[in-house]
Amino acid sequence: MEEAGSESADAAELQRLVAVEEQRARFTSQIHNFMEVCWDKCVDKPGSKLDSRTEACLANCVNRFVDTTLSITNRFAQIVQKGGH
Repeated sequence: MEEAGSESADAAELQRLVAVEEQRARFTSQIHNFMEVCWDKCVDKPGSKLDSRTEACLANCVNRFVDTTLSITNRFAQIVQKGGH
């Protein structure tokens, strides 16, 4: 009987690890998307270094994505909390 419990615990741990890896993959994909969008929006001519306008544009672009993502995440959390009560 102990063996079945151990297998169940192993399966649960494996499922947790897979979920963590899926979350990491989604996060990495989102970062690549941010980089692509912001690069296309802000970088006119790639060079050996970024000028101050390009740096500011990239920073603002990424900050807007982060703010939007946090806002959406918070809104979904509110919806879930209201639905749970």
